[in-house]
Amino acid sequence: MINGILAAEEAVASRVAHTVKTHPRQITAAIATLLLCAGGGAFAVANLGPDASDLPVRQVFEAVTPLPIDSQGAELDGHRFTLFRSEQTRAGDTAEALLGRLGVADGDAAAFVRGNAQARAALFNRVGRTVSAELGQDDRLIRLSARWIPDADGSFRRFVVERMPGGFVARMEAEALTPGSRLASGVVKSSLFAATDAARVPDSIASQLADIFSGDVDFRQLRKGDRFAVVYETFDADGQVLRTGRVLAAEMQSSGKTWQALWFQPPGGKGGYYRPNGDSLRKAYLSSPVEFTRVSSGFAMRMHPILNSWRQHNGIDFAAPTGTPVRTVGDGKVDFAGQQNGYGNIVIIGHRNGQQTAYAHLSRINVKEGEQVEQGQTIGAVGSTGWATGPHLHFEFRINGEYHDPSTIAQQSEGSAAITAALRPAFDKLANASRTELAAAFSVVQASAD
Repeated sequence: MINGILAAEEAVASRVAHTVKTHPRQITAAIATLLLCAGGGAFAVANLGPDASDLPVRQVFEAVTPLPIDSQGAELDGHRFTLFRSEQTRAGDTAEALLGRLGVADGDAAAFVRGNAQARAALFNRVGRTVSAELGQDDRLIRLSARWIPDADGSFRRFVVERMPGGFVARMEAEALTPGSRLASGVVKSSLFAATDAARVPDSIASQLADIFSGDVDFRQLRKGDRFAVVYETFDADGQVLRTGRVLAAEMQSSGKTWQALWFQPPGGKGGYYRPNGDSLRKAYLSSPVEFTRVSSGFAMRMHPILNSWRQHNGIDFAAPTGTPVRTVGDGKVDFAGQQNGYGNIVIIGHRNGQQTAYAHLSRINVKEGEQVEQGQTIGAVGSTGWATGPHLHFEFRINGEYHDPSTIAQQSEGSAAITAALRPAFDKLANASRTELAAAFSVVQASAD
């Protein structure tokens, strides 16, 4: 009965739809006439059918027999899946600990990694190495690989442990890094370095930003809402960033002002940072000899921590862990590299116009007396030699033998000329591309904010 009624209703609905489509004007007029002259007829038509709540309801139950488990497994044999996980090696790692973090439940794999000399050398006591695992659906290991950069030759090493029909095998591979670039941007809430952390910008890139705009922006006076954008080099291994390079383009917006910079290197020439109009941004000196650190003692009178008397502090102290790389702030020649009384291990570099910089309390020295050095080159590492109560770098700036406040060093004159007319077409093309990339970086942070 119910099926017959539904079929009839469907046929009527189809017929009505066809009539409306064929004669739209006539139907509209008819409806208007009914509404005006025969409103009661609508109720008569509505009462022709039974109330839906009065219709009988019938429930149907049918038994379904599932496929046997064995046949289900056979069907899945052709659709097996693998899992991929990545981790970082940690201090004190063991085979069981590392494989456990990767989700591997495989005693044979753990025994092989534990007993293989290559695996022990590549994975254990090597903090921060990227390790990836390919697992079967039973959590047994299919393939394990670790990647790292042994040197600066543009390649990386890949150590592989792989399951073969006869058991596990291990091998070492060398591959070229894949160069690339990344965009990032952020909004300052407290400091530049807090903003770059929030934007997942590597510390080395954040330090370059501070160096590039050190002559324009006082980063101690940034305001909430100031913004930055950056495009920087990356070097990838198997799709993962193993190393970052230099900043390619950057923009800072602070206190209603905007500064832009881009890296330009002419064919066969020396590269540098420039404003979009072609003016050089390269200063004679970097603002700091240690990346990403803090000043623990400035250029002023202070109580000497060892002599226990008020004395002029002739430099700036940068607090940093032992072993932190120390870089020369400018081009020059090594005037001295060795030990000097309370300075401990010290490097003194001579620059132009009778200027010198000194780097003291080093844990190691990487240069020799008479050696030519370039701005940003690593010359040693932070330590606590000489009269030092803890690891830090003591940094001095001298002009003709007289001590000057090192905090003013970044305001020294520029060290390179503007873009020449011959290089202008290539430079302008790069500048336009850099503007587009920086705008794209800002659009990302704006979209996330919205």
